[in-house]
Amino acid sequence: MERKKVHDYMTYDVVTITGDGTVKDVIEAIRETGHDGFPVTKNKKVVGYISARDLLFAQPSTPVERIMSKHLIVADPDMGINDAARVIFRSGIQKLPVVDENGNLLGIISNTDVIRSQIEHVSPEKVYKFIETLKMLHDINPVLERDAVPVKNLLPTQSKIYQDELEGRIYEIKKGLAEPIIVVRRPGKLILVDGHHRAVAANRLGIVNLDAYVIDIQEDVELGLEKTAREMNLETLDDVKVLDYARHPLVAITHRLVRHG
Repeated sequence: MERKKVHDYMTYDVVTITGDGTVKDVIEAIRETGHDGFPVTKNKKVVGYISARDLLFAQPSTPVERIMSKHLIVADPDMGINDAARVIFRSGIQKLPVVDENGNLLGIISNTDVIRSQIEHVSPEKVYKFIETLKMLHDINPVLERDAVPVKNLLPTQSKIYQDELEGRIYEIKKGLAEPIIVVRRPGKLILVDGHHRAVAANRLGIVNLDAYVIDIQEDVELGLEKTAREMNLETLDDVKVLDYARHPLVAITHRLVRHG
């Protein structure tokens, strides 16, 4: 059963155009917000959608209702995020108004929201696989719990992250959408296993505690992750380097494909 829902990722504060608005109103809204389209509402109900391309060849005084798209595709707040993704990508529409059963506008879900919902996802299976690995390597019995951990005390085990993904995590944290990080807690240590982009984002935002899957180990064993951190001279999150977008390996690959295509 899918856990992520549209209401978890949609934007609630939506800029709209009223049904009796004009092209001039839409142009002003584009200038003020930088958005390329808006739901058109009448008495809180969605009656259409107006995008920048609808404005081509239209006069400033042209009524919005005359040129807006009335063929609406909308989302339900309880729709699974994967179902919303299918609708967005199959229809070619970048944004779906989210409405209640009476057609009242509740928010909007975009292709960007859908993509962010899939990035750096932590599943319980991922946590349990790591615990099984620890058991096999060190003959120990870790205990798993969900807890908030102090960000400043996290020991990173990854030396670099990427700016574009960091911006995504900052966005998610601000919207309350961040997945838990994975941490190993040993006496006097909090070792960050997974979620370096989220941890650095929280650190930059001044967040004190971060939600985490905490794997407690009472045995006196040094993990390979700790040795890795020591070899890379990592002590705090401030030691993690942030690489700009152009240096992301995925970007480098796609650039090569474009050049040689």
